[in-house]
Amino acid sequence: MEVSHVTYQTDAEGLRTEYDICVPGDLQTSAYRTDAISAQGVDDLNHRMELFLREYEVTQAEIERLTNHADGLDYAIAVVGGILSAAVDSVFIGKLSLENAQTWGKDKIESFVKKIAQKQGFAGDENDLHGAVSFLEKKFNIPADKVYNSFGGALQHHLRDFSHHPTLVGLLFSLLTQFTKNVYGTDVAGNFIVVPLNEQGLTLIGNTVPEKIVLGVVTWFFHLVSDVAGSSGSILGGKYGTGLPGPFVSLLKEISSMPFFTKMNENEYREFSVWISKLFNGTLLGTRDSGGKIQAPLQFDLRTEIGQIPQLAKQTIPVIINECIVRAFFFIRRLKWEIQEHQVKKVRELKKIDIAKVVPAKNRTIIRMLSISFGTFTALDMADAAVRAVIESKGAVPAMLPCFILRVNFIGVGRTSIAIGSDVIMGISKGRLEVALTSGEIAFASAQTVYAIDSLEERRLQTAQKIERICEETEKLKKQKF
Repeated sequence: MEVSHVTYQTDAEGLRTEYDICVPGDLQTSAYRTDAISAQGVDDLNHRMELFLREYEVTQAEIERLTNHADGLDYAIAVVGGILSAAVDSVFIGKLSLENAQTWGKDKIESFVKKIAQKQGFAGDENDLHGAVSFLEKKFNIPADKVYNSFGGALQHHLRDFSHHPTLVGLLFSLLTQFTKNVYGTDVAGNFIVVPLNEQGLTLIGNTVPEKIVLGVVTWFFHLVSDVAGSSGSILGGKYGTGLPGPFVSLLKEISSMPFFTKMNENEYREFSVWISKLFNGTLLGTRDSGGKIQAPLQFDLRTEIGQIPQLAKQTIPVIINECIVRAFFFIRRLKWEIQEHQVKKVRELKKIDIAKVVPAKNRTIIRMLSISFGTFTALDMADAAVRAVIESKGAVPAMLPCFILRVNFIGVGRTSIAIGSDVIMGISKGRLEVALTSGEIAFASAQTVYAIDSLEERRLQTAQKIERICEETEKLKKQKF
């Protein structure tokens, strides 16, 4: 089939697009025009044009929603909101307390362990943590414990053996151990290793697929419960115990074993892996003297991570304040504009207002304001944390980083990332819609042009036929005799 090509190029927000519009037939011949009319039909063409115009209006409205209309005053209020919320965070929220978090998390974990032990048949005193842990340790053994020396011994294998991580990744490696008879994790240097089970470990491997799944899931879970509050020996000795890494530390440890973390220290250990070990065993965040020497270690394990929940909830206060300031200003100002535009004088006339223009959500203007506001909040929060870290650590570099981290509002950082990400996504969506709209405009104009040419050609043919009939009639009249 013969096809005519019309090419077009356009740019929209840095995205260059070339169109090749293919039209059946030859645009240069009258035959095409006549065939087009007969094939499409005038009614069908008009219907298609109506549908296009409807979709065109919807797309224009969406582009309008994705367009930022904020002005200088909007930006100023956004910055003010960020400053005020940062001040609230600095004065009233302040520093996270890992000590309090650890105490709170320790109490919750120990209570949980004792309840689980009782449900599994522990008949001792309900407040006997040592007895509960000892009961669970004897009842629920896993193969990985039989090769713990390959992962750094009793104090470090909970971190380095991936099947001791209380996450979905830990569950996966537990099942892998059942089906492959190997244990997976890292060595002392942070390199990923695969350790075959010894004879003792092989006795804890299931014989059938259902047995392997039960041992890899159920037994694994209850074994982690026995480890999370520390070993029975450490509890009996009145010690805090090693515990388990939380989801955050577990994820970091798993990532640190990947090949692209190649930077080594003087001992040929991966620096990132060493940093995570210090975080887990308490030497990174522990209390130090003026010379940087550890006075009291502070372990960042699952108990401490759980204890962060109520403190992180407290960090939401300045974030909510910032949201309220920016969104309230947007709503009040746009409502005022709508009242003035529609000349609303009475309450019942409020129905004239376009709610979509007033609601402070789902448009790029409010998203841009929130991006600026939370960007200001996070920048000031980081600056405040840095200054206070230097003051508290008295310039001692080892103590400076923990002080800085504990003063960062992580909820604010996350909200800033979401706001900026939403702004960028809206910009990309707008660019794509503009390209699509341009393409549609070209196609619509082409259709109108072809329709107009076809109409003119049809009229020309009709006129030619009339002239031909008139000539025939004239010839007949000439031949008649009066």
